[in-house]
Amino acid sequence: MDLFNLFLYLVIFAICLFITLCAVLLLTSHKYADLTDSPCERTYSDGTKLLPFPSLVKDDPSLTLSVVVPAYNEELRLPEMLDECLEYLTERRDGDHKFSFEVIVVDDGSTDATCDVVARYTQRYGADTVRCLKLSRNRGKGGAVRMGVLRARGSLILFADADGATKFPDLAKLEASIAQLCPGVVDLGASVAVVCGSRAHLEKDSVAHRSLFRTLLMYGFHSLVWLFTVRDVRDTQCGFKLLTRRAARIIFQNLHIERWAFDVEMLVIAQKLGIPISEVAVRWTEIDGSKVTPVLSWLEMGIDLVLIWLRYRIGAWRINPSLQ
Repeated sequence: MDLFNLFLYLVIFAICLFITLCAVLLLTSHKYADLTDSPCERTYSDGTKLLPFPSLVKDDPSLTLSVVVPAYNEELRLPEMLDECLEYLTERRDGDHKFSFEVIVVDDGSTDATCDVVARYTQRYGADTVRCLKLSRNRGKGGAVRMGVLRARGSLILFADADGATKFPDLAKLEASIAQLCPGVVDLGASVAVVCGSRAHLEKDSVAHRSLFRTLLMYGFHSLVWLFTVRDVRDTQCGFKLLTRRAARIIFQNLHIERWAFDVEMLVIAQKLGIPISEVAVRWTEIDGSKVTPVLSWLEMGIDLVLIWLRYRIGAWRINPSLQ
């Protein structure tokens, strides 16, 4: 067999493999996002009784800001993050009677005392300020964020990582950017905009402290993001993003990905619908105890990126027109 025939057979094999993959994706994918939840995920405890969560979809906003914190086995790192978050937001509320907030910690099927930790903050600050949404099973970070967002009361909704790697005073930068995206708008919650906290300005320093292998993984992931999905945001994975209520309602009702790559799909949906996106540099410190496994998680996210692009490309995933 000469080289030309070998090359031809390889091309035919690759085409057949691609067609088979597309067929499998079309047959096995939910066209629209699956928003199924369980009854126990619709309530929270105020310390004495169970109360129903409000709905992002059905209810009007009643607070300025909702902070959603996905947490899986975070009993050790969560207290420091909540202390900083609640101290900053409480000071703002005390100094501005028009500002109000809530913090929703989403316990993503933890096997440790994460929920008990949140209960102590609920007892201290009140259930109107701190609430725990306990999921019936582990959904993944994206699923946890979505479940929390869909129960938020704020005109603006921030999701922030439980490790406290990003400093909460930088929220003001995101708020200023969202105001610039919605010039002249009084009710920001009724407008559409997404602001991403970014660590892109720290990239050179991080490369200097990373191994060559992890650096190659990082650049490979960024290349896949740029090639297949999002080109206007340099850091898609920073866990500090602010959305208007209307943008959150549209995006998170259409979100399919429940694990690490959900940020990317979130931005893909925003881009497809013409929702304005900006990126703002924030302070960030690496905190021990990360749930991201350097090789496995990055490979999983890389595969998810390609599949996000392919599923939307072939129509296996679609944005529900009734939710726009």
